Amino acid sequence: MINTKYRTPYSTIHEIIDRISKNNDDINTWLFSFENTMELPLYSSVDIRDAGFKAAVVDTNLFPAGFNNLCEHGLSDSVEFIRSAILKRVQSCRNILIVAEEHTRNTWYLENLRILKSIIEQAGFSVKVATFLQVQPAFCRNACYVRLTTATGHPLDIYCFKTILSAYRNGEEQYDLIILNNDLTTGIPDVLKESTIPIYPATQAGWHSRLKSYHFNHTEDLIKQFADILDVDPWFFSCLFTSVDQININDAADRQRLKDAADAVMARVQIKYRQHSIQEKPYLFLKADSGTYGMAVLPMEDPKEILTLNRKDRNKLYKGKGSQVVGRYLIQEGVPTIYQADNEVSEVCIYQIENSLIGGFYRTHPVKNQRQNLNSQGMYFKKMCPHVSRFNDCGVSHDINVFDLYRILARIAAIAAHREIVQLKAGYTNSIK
Repeated sequence: MINTKYRTPYSTIHEIIDRISKNNDDINTWLFSFENTMELPLYSSVDIRDAGFKAAVVDTNLFPAGFNNLCEHGLSDSVEFIRSAILKRVQSCRNILIVAEEHTRNTWYLENLRILKSIIEQAGFSVKVATFLQVQPAFCRNACYVRLTTATGHPLDIYCFKTILSAYRNGEEQYDLIILNNDLTTGIPDVLKESTIPIYPATQAGWHSRLKSYHFNHTEDLIKQFADILDVDPWFFSCLFTSVDQININDAADRQRLKDAADAVMARVQIKYRQHSIQEKPYLFLKADSGTYGMAVLPMEDPKEILTLNRKDRNKLYKGKGSQVVGRYLIQEGVPTIYQADNEVSEVCIYQIENSLIGGFYRTHPVKNQRQNLNSQGMYFKKMCPHVSRFNDCGVSHDINVFDLYRILARIAAIAAHREIVQLKAGYTNSIK
């Protein structure tokens, strides 16, 4: 059994958990008021950092790619949740196409696809996996699919989306729903725009248009309402932040603008630390305002570090996934993690279908410390079971009372993501009129 330690230097979180327990009915009524009246993201993963004196969502992914890291009990729960979510969107749905990333050489990503495909098949649907194969266009002319092997040695057939769409138009194949597992960092391909099949999550929610700062604006509004129920400072559940646009990280004048913005955020964080008698030293993260996979992320102990970034760090910040140049940055309050799994620093990642918990994992890194970005090369994962009675089966145990707070934060993050998608759709619609 994995030994997961929760080291609490301050009593704040446990005091808040008592308030949550006493206000549990009001909190759930408040959450249900959003969850019962809106279409939540089909699925999501939510990264949460817990410092002991506060716990906050630090990232929300609408195209989760770690289903292979979930425990068997969470995967079993997923079957009914995904069935309900799909039929809510397309009542007569039978045939589904998963549109994947082009990570055909990443065998663990392929395993993620295999698990996701299996969940949907167990829910009673026929499923194929396709990708755009833009890096291998000749393949679409020569074959219908390629059979690849996942990290666990299982076969997985990947189809050419262009070929699939052509067959659909000709009436040779039938698809009722497309599930995106591709975050569309480089934009919406024309071949996807041409599709008349319902698509979830919405194409407008890809990283070509989505901004982390917008997500945290929506999250901040909801966190204030949650904190009002508990009568506590919303800072205990959120990160102070700002964003800066039109930045070339290699330009000295632009780095000065970033540094000035970071100074302002750091000053606000220091006020909160003094207000709540937090003895730790505050710090910040500098991140690309859009993007995933932990790319273009750098922790800073002092905003002055921005002015003296070396070439290696500037290169890390200059481009994100798909070699997309970063021009807009998020400056976010750093939240140290106090979790350790087998004596290695860890953070929590929660997986949801709509807002139903299907488990998650501890992201662990053997050479990083509690103030650094753990979503980086060398990380690994320890499965987290969603069922208290099954902890021993999955090898991970956790403080169930603290976990209740994480569940609330993850649900809030998904509600905020829904608000994002509504705005993104409206903006997209307005832009094409």
